[in-house]
Amino acid sequence: MADAFEFFIDRSLGRHQVPRALRAAGLTVHTMAEVYGELAGQRLKDEVWLEDVGRHGWIVLMKDDAIRRRPAERAALVASAVRAFCLTNAQLRGAEQAERLVKNRHRIVAQSRRPGPYIYGVQANRIARLWPT
Repeated sequence: MADAFEFFIDRSLGRHQVPRALRAAGLTVHTMAEVYGELAGQRLKDEVWLEDVGRHGWIVLMKDDAIRRRPAERAALVASAVRAFCLTNAQLRGAEQAERLVKNRHRIVAQSRRPGPYIYGVQANRIARLWPT
């Protein structure tokens, strides 16, 4: 079911624990460091990688929900029809982040069948639209 989708993990979710858990759950995952290199990925502006991810048709997983409030990032979301899912609790540890995303992967995939742009919040047992409202 998830084979048709590829996911991009923003630097905010790290390079190891979350991607490893998602891959173990059968998802195809690209990390910021894998795509751009560790140093370049750390310095890359959000609007650049958002446009790239949208061009590839990948689904964004992140925890920076403020992206929807910044004009340049919002413009990139719209221009590239990005489908994004954001953890709503930025205080979660890596294992908790991974667990929440894996637990909601079927909801994320189901929503991802619809075209973007949008950002959904990933909560403990559900996803909810954050943007546009």
